[in-house]
Amino acid sequence: MFNDLRVSAFLATRSIQRGGRGRNAMYIIIIALVLTNMIFLPSVIMGAMDVYYEQTIDYISSDVIIKPPEDVRYIDDVETLLATVNRVPGVVRASARYPMAGSIDFEDKNVAMKIDAFDPRDETEVTLFHKHIKDGDFLGSGDRDQIIIGSLVAGEKDDTGEFYASLGGATVGDSVSVRYANGVVREYRIKGIINTKSYQADYMVFVTKDEMDAVTGPGGAQATEVLVKTISNEDAPLVKKRILEFGVGENVKTWEEALPDVVSESIESFAIINMISVFGGLVIAVVLIFIMTTIKTFNNRKQIGILKAIGLKKSIIINSYVMQVIFICLIGAIVGSLLLGAMVLTFTTYPIEFPDGNVTPIVTWAMIVENTALLFISSAIAGFIPAWRVTNEGILEAIRGG
Repeated sequence: MFNDLRVSAFLATRSIQRGGRGRNAMYIIIIALVLTNMIFLPSVIMGAMDVYYEQTIDYISSDVIIKPPEDVRYIDDVETLLATVNRVPGVVRASARYPMAGSIDFEDKNVAMKIDAFDPRDETEVTLFHKHIKDGDFLGSGDRDQIIIGSLVAGEKDDTGEFYASLGGATVGDSVSVRYANGVVREYRIKGIINTKSYQADYMVFVTKDEMDAVTGPGGAQATEVLVKTISNEDAPLVKKRILEFGVGENVKTWEEALPDVVSESIESFAIINMISVFGGLVIAVVLIFIMTTIKTFNNRKQIGILKAIGLKKSIIINSYVMQVIFICLIGAIVGSLLLGAMVLTFTTYPIEFPDGNVTPIVTWAMIVENTALLFISSAIAGFIPAWRVTNEGILEAIRGG
């Protein structure tokens, strides 16, 4: 068997040498581009998903989020809960959110939305809002009569192309009127404008807990969620377990568990898109290899007939063509990997600017190995079929056909 493979390898080498450098180079480049296409689009999608996950952790849920039990609207005794959670090993800090429905008036604009309150000292250790103040400053402890708003809430003077209702170009220093759901109306000065590139985060407004207490009455602000920052987001499941072991009876979830169902469905949709992209690349590769091998075998029918006439096994001849395909795929995979590496390096240095964040493609060795293996298997099958068809012809038929 080993001698048969040696003969097949010799025939494959001679055939490649006689095949023309230009033609072989073209096949190699096409295989390289197919492999790059199979991996690059999924890597961009993974990068976009990673940006969404980071934004969720940085602004919406942190690593662990605690909410009231089912059928309960608010968290009871949130101060005791915060004290308990802050003692849990692995927790950096916990920050409570105190929301109330309301509406914001600025000049002739009105936006109905939720107004959130927090303790700025806790919030700066749990989320990254304070690092993404486009204009102005972040809220400070004890700030009253001041508010920070997201860039999508502030809006632009020309708001014709905006997807969300906005204040039509409010800026730092402007005064806005907030009408709370309990009937209280407060005048606020805009202290800062947030710009995170997250659609969710940039359509939020915040006041301090002290201000919310003034609106609801002393101690009247009620928390609906507590965001918990862990030392490392990989430790979120462990920290969740520890929080429950500390006797916390509220609904505790990691950031992954807290993702809305619509997000999970979107992730499944992205996975389907990835599969379609990979399948499309494989189809292109299979068709190319099939056509390439078919043309070569039919042009070499006379040579194949002669090889059979002198006693060479059909398996040796078939294997020689399969080896040619594998060799071209191997060189193409190497070139494609180098091309992919150059593209990832470029887009890591200069990320792709998406509306909801800068995306860097994420390529793993598992992706490269898996797609390369699929490409090799598909190409080997595509190379085997035409070679098998021609070698099954009669010797005289093959020689005359050549």
